[in-house]
Amino acid sequence: MATATMTVEKIGFGTRFVAFIIDVILLGIINQIVASVFGGGDMTQVSGLTTLIGIAYVVGLWTYWGGQTVGKKAMGIKIVKADGTPFGLVPAIIRYVGYIVSGVVLLLGFFWILFDPNKQGWHDKIAGTYVVKA
Repeated sequence: MATATMTVEKIGFGTRFVAFIIDVILLGIINQIVASVFGGGDMTQVSGLTTLIGIAYVVGLWTYWGGQTVGKKAMGIKIVKADGTPFGLVPAIIRYVGYIVSGVVLLLGFFWILFDPNKQGWHDKIAGTYVVKA
């Protein structure tokens, strides 16, 4: 008896990088507004607040917007759990911590996507996720 298998297109580095740049630009605008309103234009005065905004943006949107940020939505991609379970708050937090791990070692965890057969960065491996077409 044949079993039906669903194949999904895993997304590589280039598309994911463009999505990241879109998010960085959007967060930069938001953070500049926050700095102007609460820090008199000085980003160092509000660095803790802008860090929290960045975490809330990424983790919140991943959790409550179907595994997408604005950048991922614009690029037509999303994050999914490798085992098919829903992508929720706990996996989002684990993946965000994985971002830190991916970046600490000269960004090697992000560049890993270029060479990994499943197009996973370290953060994806840590959280058990893939990035696929939405």
